[in-house]
Amino acid sequence: MTGTNEVSFKDRMTKAAGKFAGSRFVRAIMAAGYSVITFSIIGAIFLILTILPQAFPIPGFAGFYANTLGRFASLFQVVYSSSMGILALVFAGTFTYTYTQIYQEEEHLNLNPLNGLLMFLMAMFITVPQLIWKNGAIQFVQSLNKNNIIGGGYAVSAGGVTRIASVGIFTGLVVGWLTVQIYRFTIKHNWSIKMPDSVPAGVSNSFSALIPGFCVAVVVTVINLFLVLAGTDIFKILYIPFSFISDIANTWWGFLIIIFMVHFLWWFGVHGATIMSSFYTPIVLANMAANVKGASYFFAGDPMNAFVIIGGSGATLGLALWLTFRAKSIQLKEIGKVEIVPAIFNINEPILFGLPIVYNIQLLIPFIGAPLVSGIVGYAAVTSHLVPKIIVQQPWPTPVGLSGFIATASWQGAVLSIVCAFAAFVVWYPFIKHYDRVLLKKEQAATAN
Repeated sequence: MTGTNEVSFKDRMTKAAGKFAGSRFVRAIMAAGYSVITFSIIGAIFLILTILPQAFPIPGFAGFYANTLGRFASLFQVVYSSSMGILALVFAGTFTYTYTQIYQEEEHLNLNPLNGLLMFLMAMFITVPQLIWKNGAIQFVQSLNKNNIIGGGYAVSAGGVTRIASVGIFTGLVVGWLTVQIYRFTIKHNWSIKMPDSVPAGVSNSFSALIPGFCVAVVVTVINLFLVLAGTDIFKILYIPFSFISDIANTWWGFLIIIFMVHFLWWFGVHGATIMSSFYTPIVLANMAANVKGASYFFAGDPMNAFVIIGGSGATLGLALWLTFRAKSIQLKEIGKVEIVPAIFNINEPILFGLPIVYNIQLLIPFIGAPLVSGIVGYAAVTSHLVPKIIVQQPWPTPVGLSGFIATASWQGAVLSIVCAFAAFVVWYPFIKHYDRVLLKKEQAATAN
């Protein structure tokens, strides 16, 4: 009976998690997360150019920098602001485009992803200006306070229009989701202008989006109006629940819960990193932008691939090396040969399904314990200021050492990345050595028979 219940629980867990991971919303979120990497790297390059003296505190270098590259620091800042300063538009815009495309393909609707993106931009900018009900009329908020400059309703800083940067990611997601649902509803109910086949496609698409776009504008405007009359707006309303979630994720125990859930789901054969990152990606992007401005969040950029799951989920880089060069059983040695190169780039499906780790109760403890330990080491080193904070989102396949260097723009980050990988392997070692002995005995017995 117990075995039946266990299988039943596994099946239910796998089915539920798999359904969520394959949902349209999550798939669109993941595409949005990937799209940000390009802009993050571009911004990071120019950010590093502005902070070279801090990254390389060599005697005399600061003066040399000030007289050379330092002369162009403001220009470097412009490039950074033009990439990371529009993070909400890039992230939520890609989400909207992909979300529209998914509905177009899977529900066979006459939706145009580009129209969905453009309608989102319109809707987003309806919400960006800060408005107030004053003297019996809607008015733009004006503030010339040096810490809060607002002109014509638009809050600005050295990085540009504030609300289209990282602070607008959560609002952008909500507005993007609403835009797609309104667009989808109008098309399903044939609320669109259909042009003859002889009309050029560009003209036809423009007219087909007229009614859906008008509906999006009206709905978002009405929502905005009611919120302004209530003395608030959508940014302030969404700040409450999302700040609560961010506050939890930014604690050490919240961070460890995220690591645990990633690997707990993976053990059931479900891509835990995909599921959990759909929740925390907006948080780490916002935290990374805040770090550049002076904040000190650990959970920023991509701390997981820099300091936690080095080699892939389960922090298996050290494990892959051990399997390749030290394993005695044929099975593990062969898996090591297959995995060693992918592990360098944080890819470890051969280990997850070939060792296997998935559904293997003997390896559950190190699979969850190793990344928890590496996560604790990384968190402690950064929050104690032994290692600079994360200010760059490195590409997730970046090898160990280089990933930490890029993430923190420091040699200390490179060293920490290697230390975290070693700490994870210390957890793995007794378990994989025992597992290797068990498999070796089975192979020897099979050979003898």
